[in-house]
Formats: sequence, structure tokens, C-alpha cells
Amino acid sequence: MADNNNNNKMSREEAGRLGGEATANSHGQEFYEDIGEKGGEATSQNHDKGFYEDIGQKGGQATSQNQGSDFYEEIGSKGGENSNSGGNNSGGNNSGGNKMSREEAGRKGGKNSHSGGNNS
Repeated sequence: MADNNNNNKMSREEAGRLGGEATANSHGQEFYEDIGEKGGEATSQNHDKGFYEDIGQKGGQATSQNQGSDFYEEIGSKGGENSNSGGNNSGGNNSGGNKMSREEAGRKGGKNSHSGGNNS
């Protein structure tokens, strides 16, 4: 395969960067919110409760390795403030059979990783 930098050819990395910049310049925040929501809905339809448990645990482990106990105290305090504000955060399972709510997945993932993480 020929070298992509010869003959004034653009690398895939450069082409991707330029394409991303052009998209960002021509679309607003709403565009990214819409595609993010669509992607989240598709993921939710294609994966079961175990998928969310796995990614929640992996994310929680990574956070536990990168953050100290002060981080958990701060987010726990913020969560307590939000739960006492009268909002309707039931955190229950979705009615989709084996599906788990985002709140429950995050709670379980964070709980599992924080209790077994190494916060030195």
C-alpha cells in the first residue's frame, strides 16, 4: 500500500478531522442532541440489562481508579440534594422485560466499582 502522505494525499486521520470540523461548523447543538438520543434509543433496543450492568461496572471501575474519595463525597452530596428536591426519580425498571433504567444501571455500576475499587 502506498504512503498516504506522498503526492499531496491526505491521511485518513486528517480527512476525518476536517470532516468533523466541517460537520461541527454546519450543525448546531440540537443536531448532536438528536443523533445522541437516536443512538441511545437504538442501543437500548439492541442490548439487555446485562450490557448496562457491564458498562456501568467498567465505567465505575475506571472512575474509581482515577478519582479519590473526595470525588465520591461530592457526587453523593449532589445526588442527595437532587433526590430531596421533589423530582420524580423513581429509578425503577423500565417496562421492557429484561431492561434496566439508566439510573439503576449507574447506581449498580458505581456501587460495585466503588466497593471493590482501589482508592489510594
